[in-house]
Amino acid sequence: MAHSFSRNHIHLVFSTKERRNAIAKEWQPRLWAYLAGICKNHEMIAVAIGGTENHVHILLHLPPKLALAKAIALLKANSSKWMGEQGKEFLWQEGYAAFSVSSSNLDRVTRSRGGLRSFVPDGTGQRGRRFWVNLRAPRT
Repeated sequence: MAHSFSRNHIHLVFSTKERRNAIAKEWQPRLWAYLAGICKNHEMIAVAIGGTENHVHILLHLPPKLALAKAIALLKANSSKWMGEQGKEFLWQEGYAAFSVSSSNLDRVTRSRGGLRSFVPDGTGQRGRRFWVNLRAPRT
């Protein structure tokens, strides 16, 4: 797809198994960072990642060669495995919600999630910020 352009904005939501509070607040920035890394490794662009103790929201750009179901399988499988390697008993629930977001509504979607926490790279390390801060242009 050398001469193709695609910008598929997707808002994903998925929960921990049985909606258990399995993502402790102190682990959230690390898990959000790990999810961002999974996105990067599979050519997805993570715009924002965040959530609570029992679910995650991810706003990403899905590349044209990656099916949505495959992207979610990659995110869930790799993050579950990583949490297990950290000594955490952790599983994601089956299923997910995925919503397409038009380019003209990206700002509106990111503002609407203001009450949750997120991962935002700051250039010098990793730190948590309020949810839906743009990952490509972090504020200092």
